[in-house]
Amino acid sequence: MARNVEFNEAEAIQKAMEVFWEKGYNGASLRDLTEAMKINSSSLYNTIGDKHELFVRCVKHYIDIRKKDLDQRLESNASPLAILVTYINDAVKVIISEEHSCMAVKTAFEVATNDQRVKDILKADSNYTYQFLYTLINKAIQAGEIPKEEDPELLADYFLSTWTGWYESYILHRDAAKISKMAQYFIRQISK
Repeated sequence: MARNVEFNEAEAIQKAMEVFWEKGYNGASLRDLTEAMKINSSSLYNTIGDKHELFVRCVKHYIDIRKKDLDQRLESNASPLAILVTYINDAVKVIISEEHSCMAVKTAFEVATNDQRVKDILKADSNYTYQFLYTLINKAIQAGEIPKEEDPELLADYFLSTWTGWYESYILHRDAAKISKMAQYFIRQISK
């Protein structure tokens, strides 16, 4: 019988998340995961469960990181529009410089279509991001930074959909200038 190895679960989840992020759920083997986590398979099964349970934990971990980022942005003393513009520009930087794209976007297309549990996690993340965008856009409208006739619900929805499209466009075309131009166009449109 294989000996169970004690390990730091938070670090192991981070390492497994990086493997799933790079290879996707289907591309990551159990061996890839346990090697990255520096544990044996019995330790994985005894503490976390199977590959799917590990994947779910990794997706939740990724989402938690994103939530913390959004919360920190909302705590900023900058104007609502400045926070939104920074967020958009940061999103572009991630799209054009992150080798493995967005884990949430990848997971939505690879796993969430057939996995209700993962779909629910990603939907909650999307709703959280929507609320973040809605709040900023609404505050920017109230502050006169975005025209008052704009609809914060529509703009938040539009940005979420557009952002996913930027990821797809960059994956297919690898044209950083194109993504940057689209982002700047979006910023100009909302701040007229």
